[in-house]
Amino acid sequence: MAEGAGVPGGNYLRFMTAGAVVMTIFNAAMNGGVELLFDRETGMLVRMFAAPVHRLSIVTSRFIYVVGLSCLQSLFILLVAMGVGVRYETGLLGLAGILLFGALFGAGVASLSVALAFALRDHGDFFAITGFVGLPLMFISSALVPLDLMPTWLQPVAQLNPMTHAIEAVRALVLAGWPVADLLRQVGYLTVFNVCAIALSTWVLRRGLR
Repeated sequence: MAEGAGVPGGNYLRFMTAGAVVMTIFNAAMNGGVELLFDRETGMLVRMFAAPVHRLSIVTSRFIYVVGLSCLQSLFILLVAMGVGVRYETGLLGLAGILLFGALFGAGVASLSVALAFALRDHGDFFAITGFVGLPLMFISSALVPLDLMPTWLQPVAQLNPMTHAIEAVRALVLAGWPVADLLRQVGYLTVFNVCAIALSTWVLRRGLR
């Protein structure tokens, strides 16, 4: 069915590579704050705050670790895809571009995850929210099908999803090369998403770190 639909790239495996990479980053970043939540529940976070380090560094170090780990996981997927025949129009240099877009998207998601860890009191609520959000975001993105093959009513909804813009940027690097105008537009969308996510998480963290 996928081959008959005429997906971009001429091969559904190549088309799906971008979705697999961005979904991996999303899942890793979305669950990145759960360790902080467990530390809050056990009282470990309070003990860490008594250490002679800046309180914010405890949170930012977790944030950097999550984004870095998600990029390493994505790199593994990219190399496996290459091993099974996926060809990247941008070559090996494009892998760096893909990881940069992944980190840009993951930064915003990780910020929301850390904020969620400080806004909630129970890890059960955390997993319920992340589980509820994950699948709908995937299905209203272009991870599985191109935007122009979606139902008409779903296309504008998908374009509001930041995951779609991360996927479209990665997919362009995999299938098309370096379409500078399109890539800059996706950078703009993801930057707006990050600004909003970091602003929200900063407000939550200031309340939680008091």
